[in-house]
Amino acid sequence: MSISSVQSTLSTLKSCQADIGACMDMVSDVALGIVEAQGMDNSPALKKLEEMILECSRLDREISCFVESVDEKTAQVRREPPEAMFHLRSSVKERFTELTAGVTDADLQRHSKVVAFRDSVRKYAMQAGQTAAENEEEELDEDIAVTQSQTNFICPLTQVEMVNPLKNKKCGHHYDQEAVLEMIKAKHKNKKKFRCPKVGCGNADVQRSDLELDLLMKRMIQNHKRQWKNLI
Repeated sequence: MSISSVQSTLSTLKSCQADIGACMDMVSDVALGIVEAQGMDNSPALKKLEEMILECSRLDREISCFVESVDEKTAQVRREPPEAMFHLRSSVKERFTELTAGVTDADLQRHSKVVAFRDSVRKYAMQAGQTAAENEEEELDEDIAVTQSQTNFICPLTQVEMVNPLKNKKCGHHYDQEAVLEMIKAKHKNKKKFRCPKVGCGNADVQRSDLELDLLMKRMIQNHKRQWKNLI
């Protein structure tokens, strides 16, 4: 086993980790669809989806533990005689066992996508309930409602409606995924910081790690588009 082959394996695992994240987003999106259809956040189907996203959280954490184990032990091997490579597999396995043994259920519950799942489901259920109550009390002017909603869905970078809204965890502002990631990449390439483009925001250093897909906002945008088509 060589260091290069180990790094290649890690690269593959990190790709799997990205796929797990995408899967968790899909589970959350399905959950919001169920809430939209049923108008409640405690159905058996949602419980099953929550179990699925927790299992994804466990897999994600295990991959992180393995990557950390390999990084730590390969760095150690580089400082030791060549024959230390023969013990790399066993030392990584031992360190991985130590790290995973320290992972608790509470750690899995604190995974950012698990937290986002529960928060989105709760907020969407509340929104669905409020909308139903408003519709019973009065008939809203749909043209005005659509126009007001649309202003919240405009990306400050592109000035058009977002498709995949990313929320900045630090300042709370939203940007379209493709636009903001390209902008961050371009700024970093020139060794510059990317300032939040929202007028009046003091966040002067937006990092990719600050951004997360806002599934609740995405669902609202999709509903807005359907509503707009019905008005045309």
